[in-house]
Amino acid sequence: MQLELASIIRFVVMNSSITVFAIEGIPEVQPGDDIANLILATGPDLMEGDILVVTSKIVSKAEGRYVRADDRDGAMVSETVRVVASRTRGEHTVRIVENRLGLVSASAGIDASNTPDGWILLLPTDPDASARSIAERLRQVSGARVGVLLSDTAGRPWRKGQTDIVIGAGGVRVLEDLRGTRDSGGKVLSVTSPCVGDELTAAADLVKGKAEGRPVAVVRGREDLVGGFELPGAASIVRDPADDMFTLGTREAFEQGYQEGLISAPSASRIAPEDAAS
Repeated sequence: MQLELASIIRFVVMNSSITVFAIEGIPEVQPGDDIANLILATGPDLMEGDILVVTSKIVSKAEGRYVRADDRDGAMVSETVRVVASRTRGEHTVRIVENRLGLVSASAGIDASNTPDGWILLLPTDPDASARSIAERLRQVSGARVGVLLSDTAGRPWRKGQTDIVIGAGGVRVLEDLRGTRDSGGKVLSVTSPCVGDELTAAADLVKGKAEGRPVAVVRGREDLVGGFELPGAASIVRDPADDMFTLGTREAFEQGYQEGLISAPSASRIAPEDAAS
């Protein structure tokens, strides 16, 4: 495959070489397209253990997840499970919500970039299933045991800017459990579990870009993470609400606590000031 210097990055990690490169030549995706076949049509020389990182937007396009832009609010409501925070600045309201996939993001992951005028895109219906389907087809045709990750862009609490995260996985271990192993000083690790799925998608975004028309990248050198389709998908990364310490924005948490305090307070403390003075 012909590779441009601008679309290839090589990392050296723990004496191992990891190469990340973009696949060139994938056309604009239309509803009904088969993503795996579009990738295969570019003639990639896939190797055992390759991990393909696919921008979820092209999967959404293939699945026909278009909604008219004037129905954005309705689409957001249908995709939202819980509002985490909402801020209005001037004429614009920014909402951070938990969507039906359990992902917490701005506007439920709805995206208007790189879409036809007047249309917006929802996230794929089932990102893990889509990733498995693409991986199955790629394995069948190429003969190589490859894995597939679907990526999406998200902001982070406490930090400016965005990075790509994994929202769908097929045949790739997305969490690397290091608990019970020892660090370089001999100390036993008790909680360390890197989200390698997020790390791989972030690395792939360095060569894909947002405007270069390269929606798929290959990560080569982490074949240890590629396995069977029984491996948990990206849905396994979503933290259980019972263990989530940040379920609400600061203002929303204060308001909820205030209202709960009013409800649970003794009745005398809820007497209006003018009644108490009479």
